[in-house]
Amino acid sequence: MKNLALLLILICSVNGYAFEGVAARQNQQTTFRKIKNESFKAGEKLVYKVHYGLVDAGFATLEVKETTKNINGRKLLHVVGKGKSISAFDLFFKVRDRYESYIDQEGMFPWIFIRRVYEGGFEIKQDYTFYQHKKKVITGKDKLDVPANVQDMLSSFYYARTIDFSNAKIDDEFEINCVVDGETWPLKIKYKGEDVVKIKKGKFNCLKFAPVLQEGRIWENEEDLTVWITNDQNKIPLLAKTKILVGSIKMELCEYEGLAGPISKI
Repeated sequence: MKNLALLLILICSVNGYAFEGVAARQNQQTTFRKIKNESFKAGEKLVYKVHYGLVDAGFATLEVKETTKNINGRKLLHVVGKGKSISAFDLFFKVRDRYESYIDQEGMFPWIFIRRVYEGGFEIKQDYTFYQHKKKVITGKDKLDVPANVQDMLSSFYYARTIDFSNAKIDDEFEINCVVDGETWPLKIKYKGEDVVKIKKGKFNCLKFAPVLQEGRIWENEEDLTVWITNDQNKIPLLAKTKILVGSIKMELCEYEGLAGPISKI
């Protein structure tokens, strides 16, 4: 599921005090950036089938929801990413992952990030509070100094979809600052051109990207992950393929609804 959050770079409830705490301190900055977003809206739901080698391993879901929560009157979108292994794969490696992010609708940056991971007996619980006006992130006991408009693992995926790639040239790199596991990382995506991709849902005009990865962890080379997104205003990840040290993973879009605009199906 971490790969899902890093696709362009591939949790359960939020206590009210977190929102109140951010709102109470937000007064120090009254001007935030404004990002034009025509790529997604509340009601969007994307479902992916995940394959490990030749084996069906599970499903991943990305959903954009409306929320009544706000930060000092600033409207938010509640985005949720879930990963789940199928019952047959549970015997080998059970996955139950949930990521949540509360994203500023105008600025396209997060205020709250929640991560609940269960993978093969390994568990992670993270609750991050973003003080975007102070360039600070609270990660439990730690306080991080971060760049302006820093992203979390899930919000970075949605922010990337708002980037204008119309003038991109082959091997152009786009960088997104993101907080991952208590550290700030510059997540880079490299543009690799236009392509036509055929999946079970049909044939689509796409843009091809190679997120620049950290070698030696689960990847041998820095461009071992390839992602195709629809070449339209939605910029939906259609297909992702990656080689890892112990095999390969493929994630393919199998369902979609509530899109912001027409999809680039041929």
